[in-house]
Order: sequence, then C-alpha cells, then structure tokens
Amino acid sequence: MVDIVNWAPARGSSRRGFTARPSASATRRGAAALATLDPSRWRSLADRAVEPNGYYLADWELALDASARDRTNASALTARSDLLSDKSGSETLIGLIPVISAWRAYRIPLPLLVSADPYGTLCTPLLDHGLANQAAAALLREARTLGQRALILRNIALDGAAMKAITTALEHDGLKPHRLHGHVRACLDATREAEELLREALGVKKLKELRRQRNRLAEHGEVSFQVARSTADVARALETFLALEASGWKAQRGTALIQHSGDAAFIRRAAPALAKRGQCEIVTLHAGPTPVAAAVVLRHQDRAFYFKLGVDERFAKFSPGVQLTLDLTRHLCADPAITLADSTANPGHPMIDPIWRGRLAIGDVLIPLRRNDPAVPLAKAAISLRRLLREPARRVVNIVRERQEKNA
Repeated sequence: MVDIVNWAPARGSSRRGFTARPSASATRRGAAALATLDPSRWRSLADRAVEPNGYYLADWELALDASARDRTNASALTARSDLLSDKSGSETLIGLIPVISAWRAYRIPLPLLVSADPYGTLCTPLLDHGLANQAAAALLREARTLGQRALILRNIALDGAAMKAITTALEHDGLKPHRLHGHVRACLDATREAEELLREALGVKKLKELRRQRNRLAEHGEVSFQVARSTADVARALETFLALEASGWKAQRGTALIQHSGDAAFIRRAAPALAKRGQCEIVTLHAGPTPVAAAVVLRHQDRAFYFKLGVDERFAKFSPGVQLTLDLTRHLCADPAITLADSTANPGHPMIDPIWRGRLAIGDVLIPLRRNDPAVPLAKAAISLRRLLREPARRVVNIVRERQEKNA
C-alpha cells in the first residue's frame, strides 16, 4: 500500500497537493495477495479508470485468481490515497496492477514483478482518471519499496492513457520505459455505421458470398442473432458457448475452457457476476433451434472486448464464426455506449483482421525502477533469448491454430 501526501502532480492531473511515498506497512511485507483486495473498492476504481480493461475487472480477475489453470494466487501492486476516503473513512484505491514474479512468468531468477495474465491479452493497469500520474508514481514506488528492480507490463496498450501516465511518472525520476515487444491487432471503431464499415472492409463481392452462405445456413432453420445480458440468461448462454467451444479443434488441442475444472469454475463464476453489472454479454447465432456459434464479450466503460468464440464445425462451410462476428459488429455499432471494440486476438488473425480494420498497438514494456540498474539489461537479454528460443515453436503453433480457425 502507498500513501499519497503532498506531491506536486504531473501535468494534466485534476487533483493537487499529493505526494507518493511508501506506507509503513509496505516496508515490512511482500505485495498483497490479490484475493485480499476489497472488491467494492476495486470496482469503484474500475469505474473511474483512465483507460478501460475488461480483463482486470474485479469480478473477472478474482474468479480467475481463485481457480483458473496456471493463473491462481497472484499478488497486487496497489496505490491508495489517504487524502481521499470513502464514507467509512477508508483510503480510496487509485491504482492497481495484478502481478506475479519474474520466475513464475519467465523462469528468470531476478527480483522483477510481471503483470499477471488475465486469460485475455490485455494487462493495462487500472489508474484513477483524476489521479493517473500520481497513481502510476505510487505503484512504481511501492514496487521499489518491496525490493523490486523492475516491473514488466505485458500486453499493455502502448498508446493508451495508462502507459502515458507511467511514462510521465518515470520521467519525473529521470527514467524511461523499454519496449520489449510490440504488435498491432484488430479493433472496431464502433462509432461508425456498421454496413458502411463492413462494405469498406470486405467489399461487395465478399459480402455477397457471405449472404449466400447465410441463406444456405437458413435451410437448417431461421438464422437468428441473440444477445444474453441478464445474469440468468448469461449463465444459460454460457453453457451453450462452452459446449460449442469444446466441440471442435479447441477440444483437440486441450484449450477449451470446459476441459479444465478450474477454468470452467472461473468462467462460470465470472460471466454471471459481470453480467449483473452490465459488463458481460454472450452472443449466439442460431439456425432454427440449433446454436452454431457463440462468443463471450466483456464491456468496460465505453469499450467492448471480444474474449472467445466457439462454433459448431458441422456448419463450417457456412462460416458461422464470421456470420456471428458480422452480427456482433452491427450490434456494437448500434450501441451508443460503445465507441471501440478490442478483438484481443493475435496479430494477423485470419478471421477478425479482414473484418475489423482498426488497429491497436499492444506490447510488453520493461519499467526500470532505479537509474543505471544492472538488472535491467540482464532482464532484457534474458527475455530476448527466451523469445528467440521459443518463437519458432510459437510460430508453428499459431499457423496451425489460424488454419483451424479459418477452416472453422
């Protein structure tokens, strides 16, 4: 925990008179266990976050931390303000990064903390909108207080407000971030008119072919697009999604959520809990009574996050995943509450990239905590070597996966 008192805020902040310093308790303990955080204060911070991240919402991350495969028992860097308090007089949470050790993340024996994998490819920290620069500085100071030499933020939005606040906090200490890896992935500008966007993205000929496939799919029953929003409806639709996901190539690879009891418990807890707060919906495409595709979509502030897609591969020749994504595109563009949808997909994804033509810059960033620290070049070299050794195998896996997804 970090107390915030009497520090001149960085430019652009809406609050004044704060200083970041470690609390007394932070000098005597390790990072707090994620499971010990107050969910209500976490949710309040998420509501005020300078940049949305559906995968670091409390109901998602706490469910993940409780049971998901290889993702349990994370810790947390937190920033709190003792000058801002709730009605009970407790400090306000103004910053949060779920973290794990570098050994757990990379098998690197260095005192580094790494942003925890939230089962979705986005680890952008939650920073209070009005105190983003101070919150970022406080989080870094807490990491220093805990004896850490650097912080690695994986899959962070490189051009987002959170990264800008972190960069500002580093500049205050004469430091700068080091980009370890970067790529762009598909996103949707949901402020546009859907049909115009789809025509530009796919062209008249491709859309005509997709309409032909949809008409053929309708021979198996009327094609309908359904959105589950309520807690009960999401819980029911989730079972449809889980069955579809486990019916095809994902089951063969062992990556379907329902194949692992911890993963299944996580998503069955998280999705209805988020739906209760309007932060999760499940979209399903039916041919008559038969579900042929379903997807989980998270929502945070004005952004949607396309988590996972499951299809019935018996209908593969009708492109059910693409058909669902077209309807999802129309659904999100028609919703005035959503301005952007993040595909959270791998770069160059064969299904989503041709449809959602916007691009988000995502990357892994190393945050030094002290000047001229020899641990920083050691960490960069170790991670580069690890990536070099693993990249050929990763590339083969991605090629196989993309072919399977395209065929489905």
